[in-house]
Amino acid sequence: MQIVAAVYIEDIELRQAPGPSTRIDLRGVHFSLASPEPAPTTITPHLVVLIWCPPDHKGTGALEVVFRRQGAADDAEPLARNAMPLQVEPGRFMQQLVRPELDFEDYGTVEAHCRVDLGDVTVVPYTLLPPVEPT
Repeated sequence: MQIVAAVYIEDIELRQAPGPSTRIDLRGVHFSLASPEPAPTTITPHLVVLIWCPPDHKGTGALEVVFRRQGAADDAEPLARNAMPLQVEPGRFMQQLVRPELDFEDYGTVEAHCRVDLGDVTVVPYTLLPPVEPT
């Protein structure tokens, strides 16, 4: 299995199209957020991972997502970790939603390190910005 995309979103909707074919509507794709309150704070972004299963694959595997501060060593304690089994019909796609609780002591960037089984890692950054002053 392979990760074809991984992005942070506000909303996702699936809809049928002729064929039969499925459309995935992603809304509010983003990679940063103005904090709703001063740091320290906890943020729970929605990371959606789109996965493809090749036709000759058995259709089972595991998705692992490890969240680390940008620049942290691979052996550093992760901020959050999520592992879940996958079952995808060979030749098809699936989406998996990951919703971590990320503690930010200060503003900065966290990276989601996503991989299926022990395959290649897809890194998706997420930056927490200072709050926006009301105008």
